[in-house]
Amino acid sequence: MAKITPTPEKVPRRKTVVYKTLVDPAAIKIAGEKMKARLFTKLWVCKPKPEEIQNVSVKKHYKSYFLVEGDYTIDYYRKRYYTLNIDEKVQEVVILEKTLKPDLPKKITKTPYKTVTLDGEERLLHKNRACLILDKAGHEVDPKRVPSAPSEEHPEKALANLKENMEKLKAAPNKDVDVLRSKIVKRPPDVKRVVQELFNVSERSVIYTPFYKLTFKNARTGKVKTVKIDGVTGIAIS
Repeated sequence: MAKITPTPEKVPRRKTVVYKTLVDPAAIKIAGEKMKARLFTKLWVCKPKPEEIQNVSVKKHYKSYFLVEGDYTIDYYRKRYYTLNIDEKVQEVVILEKTLKPDLPKKITKTPYKTVTLDGEERLLHKNRACLILDKAGHEVDPKRVPSAPSEEHPEKALANLKENMEKLKAAPNKDVDVLRSKIVKRPPDVKRVVQELFNVSERSVIYTPFYKLTFKNARTGKVKTVKIDGVTGIAIS
């Protein structure tokens, strides 16, 4: 077994991507008006009157995702033993100027034979690659859950009021890289010596997708409900 040493890494700085909001705020309000009654309806009974449901607020937020892609490559040698069957009368075998003494004759077949064993090494190239989308907790997310949209030219301006989100990302600055590393950096168990090894992160971004949070209040009961609507697709999300 080769001596265990840290795997060389190439990790770029994370890029910030902010998706543009494609749904007009007026359309968001209209969508909220259409669904507000359902928020306070149980089993389609006791449906409140539309005028009883008040739109308290409509606020824009961003949800963050990590995109990380990379590959792991190891060029290495492994130990190998090659056994050759030879005639039982052979006393010596010379291979590559090395003299080998055969083992005792084997008589497990009708024709007895001897064997010689060669010590050798085999060179192999092992590759592993992955592209992951993670939530801010580092859990994998189905790519279908992340909408596609054009990006803001000046993402810093769009994130000017998102101090809370930025602080959470700073608390775990390399979470995305750690998850990718755990997925693909796996040295083969038969490594004897390493020629070259590299964990390379080729793409690393944090993507902010816009959504609106609408808050409604039932004026008669005082109950408050919220709904989230995707700022790219205009579809209600959980």
